Amino acid sequence: MALTSAVAHRSKLPDVGTTIFSVIGQLSAQHNAINLSQGAPNFPCDPALVNGVTRAMQQGHNQYAPMTGLPALKEAVAEKVATLYRQTYDVASEILIAASASEAIYSAIAGLVHPGDEVIFFEPAFDSYAPVVRLQGATPVGLKLQAPQFTIDWQQVRAAITPRTRMLIINTPHNPSSQVLSAEDLDQLAAILRNTDIVVLSDEVYEHILFDERKHHGMATHPELAQRSVIVSSFGKTFHVTGWRVGYCLAPAELMTEVVKVHQFMMFSADTPMQVALADYLRHAEHYLSLGAFYQQKRDRLVEALRESPFRLLPAAGSFFMLASYGHFSDEPDSEMVKRLIVDYGVATIPLSAFYTDGTDNKLIRLSFAKDDATLQAGAQALCRVKAR
Repeated sequence: MALTSAVAHRSKLPDVGTTIFSVIGQLSAQHNAINLSQGAPNFPCDPALVNGVTRAMQQGHNQYAPMTGLPALKEAVAEKVATLYRQTYDVASEILIAASASEAIYSAIAGLVHPGDEVIFFEPAFDSYAPVVRLQGATPVGLKLQAPQFTIDWQQVRAAITPRTRMLIINTPHNPSSQVLSAEDLDQLAAILRNTDIVVLSDEVYEHILFDERKHHGMATHPELAQRSVIVSSFGKTFHVTGWRVGYCLAPAELMTEVVKVHQFMMFSADTPMQVALADYLRHAEHYLSLGAFYQQKRDRLVEALRESPFRLLPAAGSFFMLASYGHFSDEPDSEMVKRLIVDYGVATIPLSAFYTDGTDNKLIRLSFAKDDATLQAGAQALCRVKAR
């Protein structure tokens, strides 16, 4: 029998309930649906990485790591960033190993945003941004990317900035649209923010997953933006170990000082044996430089398998995802379409409306191709059977 609380309380997030991801997950489990919904690989990581963690545990690396991360892992991150993006970060003061990219995002927002501030972000958006901003007593300002291109209107950004704007959240490659920023985008962003005190929080967890020979134009590739940016990435996304919950954060020392103040009271440090293994694994560039080609094959395999489906696929430039349009054959809300796909066809996807604070419905669903070939084929076969309603 469940307990009933004996105390009155007031929710900080009264309009936040169970996310659509949990709802879809529960419904999918009930119907044993093929999982094209979750942005997590269903195939194993490199055994060498697991062996590295096992070896680290056996060698006694089981106590707290230094608060900001193992020096060896921070050095490996610094070397990678300097090689790829030509930007140097001080290992002691400008790199943080976090207990997941999500923890780094929370720590950055909590450390740098104050009550009364405004934070600009772009919708559709990863679902944690707005709630975390609200928890700081600040106001999230969502700017909508126009479907189906999902490009940023920089004039809209300029118009949205007010004296209260403290932070602007960027996500490239973008979840859920799978679009990426260009060098020209970065130049426009730099011009808009020049002579302001606005911080950029750049969510770059898919930094190594770009397709068709595209380059990653993250904030570290632009020296002017690097000076005002907190950059977040994820070892979990990069190395197919999302359950390990280890990421990293880059920022100028003055900004990182505030991020670390929050991190030390949230987690103190990320898991030690994972850091030990990752420090060695990261020094081999082929482990991440091959990711784009690896996932491009999966993207293309799913595109080909869906050629006879009723869905129209939007171009995918990066990340684990692609969007599929169905408005030409059904006027169902996307949340109902997703439920019908689970119940009637046994395949789970995600409605794009879940990535908008106001539930905007563009008649688009998100598919994840971070799956093994058998799952991709089975999911596509199910989607090819979908009938108009």
